[in-house]
Amino acid sequence: MILTPLRFFAGFAFLTACLSVSNAQIANSDSPTEAYPLIINYQADLGSLERFYHVRYSHERRERFVTFYKDYQSRLEQLPFEKMSVGGKVDYILLKRELENELLLLTVEEKEYIMVSKFVSYGDPIYQLEKLRRRGVHLKSDDVAKQLNEVRKNILVSAKKLGQEANLSMALATRAEGIIKGQQTALKSVFDFYNGYDPQFTWWVTKPYQQLDSTLTKYAAQLKGKVDPATLPKDDGSGIIGTQIGREELLRLLKYEMISYSPEELVEIANKEFAWCDAELLKASREMGFGDNWKQAQEKVKQSYVPEGYQPEAMLKLYNESIDFLKKNDLITIPPIAEETWRMSMILPKQQLISPFFLGGEVLQISYPTDVMNHEDKLMSMRGNNPHFSRATVHHELIAGHHLEGFMANRYKSYRNYYTPFWIEGWSLYWELILWDMKFPQSPEDRIGMLFWRMHRCARIIFSLNYHLGKWTPKQCIDFLIDRVGHERANAEGEVRRSFTANYGALYQLAYMTGGFQFYSLKKELVDSGKLTYKQFHDAVMHENSMPVEMVKAILTDQPLTRDFKSSWKFYEK
Repeated sequence: MILTPLRFFAGFAFLTACLSVSNAQIANSDSPTEAYPLIINYQADLGSLERFYHVRYSHERRERFVTFYKDYQSRLEQLPFEKMSVGGKVDYILLKRELENELLLLTVEEKEYIMVSKFVSYGDPIYQLEKLRRRGVHLKSDDVAKQLNEVRKNILVSAKKLGQEANLSMALATRAEGIIKGQQTALKSVFDFYNGYDPQFTWWVTKPYQQLDSTLTKYAAQLKGKVDPATLPKDDGSGIIGTQIGREELLRLLKYEMISYSPEELVEIANKEFAWCDAELLKASREMGFGDNWKQAQEKVKQSYVPEGYQPEAMLKLYNESIDFLKKNDLITIPPIAEETWRMSMILPKQQLISPFFLGGEVLQISYPTDVMNHEDKLMSMRGNNPHFSRATVHHELIAGHHLEGFMANRYKSYRNYYTPFWIEGWSLYWELILWDMKFPQSPEDRIGMLFWRMHRCARIIFSLNYHLGKWTPKQCIDFLIDRVGHERANAEGEVRRSFTANYGALYQLAYMTGGFQFYSLKKELVDSGKLTYKQFHDAVMHENSMPVEMVKAILTDQPLTRDFKSSWKFYEK
């Protein structure tokens, strides 16, 4: 829609009015906060710069972004923090956190660049050409060809000397490889821009460009081969090779996510929760007539799998039961279009090696065997996706979990999308916790199904942290899932492979249960105390968008905040 002047000024007046309402009104409404204008400008400026300075790891890009982040730090400091609403203070703290983190990452990048500079210093002419290309400067084609040829010669000299150089750590080799890929991106940008449009350029530059690009690819492989074997992850026989980040980096990431527990404390929490699960599992096993042999009881549950071809219908049935339960108990507002527009798809056999269980969001992705899978894998997939196991996870994946999360995030405070798995996965896991409390699983078979997932999330904390602390191998993680949770081997392998090789981030797997406990603790504070109904609490969370859960707590409890806020929330009680 094109805004007329009248409409524009009316809209501007409305926005101004929104920004000038009282602190209490802002904190408890869907209006943008006082920090909103700065944040949307920051996000737009960031996007513009990222598109313009698109060559990763170049000095020019790094220098420009350091200036950019520092400029926004100065602009942020000028905001009247003490006069802001709690929602505005939260936005201030989160933007401050992001700027500090980005500057830290650029500092690390600069240090590592300096450490590998002797291997990649030939690249300055490439960066200069790309800089000229951005403004369409006419290039003297024979000079460009000469430059590219000289760069190639310099690389070949460096490659010959490489055998005499000391080995690199895996981190530095990875950085060098990234720099070279950035150089190739710059080169391609130049070549694609002029090639065919400038006949002289095509005639002179095509061959030198192709030769240099090929040389860069080979050189990157050589550098990758210079990794110190002591820093390389080992294959323990599982075929799963990830990167253990270590305790120091775990602590840094936990601090960034506002989780005020150490890795060791989180493992202890997971073990306590596991003990509770063990006790409940034995209760269900005894009810089924298997005594304390919970694996036999679980085996019977696994045998309840849906016949081939009927899994989508079975998932729809579970979804309908889920929606009916939410509505009957008036637990959350469900917008009609959210309920109308979720979709289904099937996960490809290859993808099931990484995602052995169904996934969700706007699309419910069903993991179930196809004709091309071997017999054992078919049975494992069917057993691992039986209806009792899937009962709670329908809530998790669709409504009121991931599908509703995404739906509401696009409609309420969309500027405040501070991506964090502790909010995204924690919110969906939280529903599994309260559904248990509200006795959604009626039969012992259903309870075993829900306990499987609860134990699974406990296990994720334990095995992922032990792996990154250097205490466990991938094989030990797989065996743990099989022995303590009851996973099928193929599903356990898929889970561990997903955890360490699928670029989820080191904290992703522990974020499910940890974030769930955060929301559960906040529920106890606000709902169990009678301050809010379930529906009021859940709707309020959905209207604040994605951010560290402690900041959700700050808004909903009107918590006093300072500019230099540090996380200290101890949210687990058992």
